[in-house]
Amino acid sequence: MVSVKFDRVVKVLGQSRVVNGLSLEINPGELFFLLGPSGCGKTTALRLAAGFYVPDEGRIFFNGRDQSGIAPHKRNTGMVFQNYALWPHMDVWSNVEYGLKMRRVGEEEKKRRVGLALETVQMEAYATRRPNQLSGGQQQRVALARALVIEPDVVLLDEPLSNLDAKLRIEMRVQIKEIHQKIARTMIYVTHDQAEALSMADRIAVMRQGRIVQVGTPRELYTRPESAFVAEFIGRTNLLPGRLEECGDLLTVRTEVGVFGALDGVKGVEKGDLVFCSVRPESLRLSAAEEPRAELLNRLTGEVQNIMYLGDCEQYSLRLADGTMVRAVEYNPTARKAAVGDRVALEVDPRDVMVLPREEPGD
Repeated sequence: MVSVKFDRVVKVLGQSRVVNGLSLEINPGELFFLLGPSGCGKTTALRLAAGFYVPDEGRIFFNGRDQSGIAPHKRNTGMVFQNYALWPHMDVWSNVEYGLKMRRVGEEEKKRRVGLALETVQMEAYATRRPNQLSGGQQQRVALARALVIEPDVVLLDEPLSNLDAKLRIEMRVQIKEIHQKIARTMIYVTHDQAEALSMADRIAVMRQGRIVQVGTPRELYTRPESAFVAEFIGRTNLLPGRLEECGDLLTVRTEVGVFGALDGVKGVEKGDLVFCSVRPESLRLSAAEEPRAELLNRLTGEVQNIMYLGDCEQYSLRLADGTMVRAVEYNPTARKAAVGDRVALEVDPRDVMVLPREEPGD
């Protein structure tokens, strides 16, 4: 298994630093995701690893070996493209075999490896079909088999599920994760789909404007974001601006809609700082609003503006006293908690409030 290291890598395209000082270490055998909005540099980073681009600054290492002077076809990487890039005039077997023919692999070994690759992606029965006779999911599996058949040190996947429908994407997430566990090879996977990354990755690097803003496991990024950008990009959150009044075992933040206590905050925030309280929609508990009384910690009121029933959950959009809109989610809803126009109380546990440095959310 192979480790991959980006050491202060810069790539300039036109007048823009698309990758800007990228430093990152990917462990051997890891299913590692580069996640971020369009234009953040994630696909360029993948192409740098493949050797399709040459860094303008910095270096890339495979197992400590500098790849700077090594051509793409000598790096032993397998690439799965967003559009699959299958040869339309070749059948499945020939498409998968192509990379081995270019490497002048012997006939018996070629037959063994193509058969194994098709078996790995469960496409043996389709070996004689052409790409236009396959579904999108089947074409995606053929593209993956073609990447695996050369026995690459690193598999590179550029948004491979983006052209599939929602149900098939979920099925293919499971299959790719199972294939990764079976072949035990380093995989670098590029996507802008947060659910894809959260459900599949060993670790994720969130990118923004050519830089990495946070690296961690899916659970770490979701429960302990280090910025408003990450909190909003990894799932949904409510960002309530305020000022940090007290530090210690309990952080106290005064906002326009109430006072929040939090057990967690980003290192470096200090008393008096302008901050955000990040509260996930599923952490807000709805109940009937009571008559106004003394200010209560982690309790606010709002008016229901919209309700969306999705079967497994019910989503509420609420307007707070200062006009701020927040979202709340009730999972497994057996009965509706409120109606549009109702005034309701919202409560959140201090363990579910994250105090973040103030910055403009979004991209």
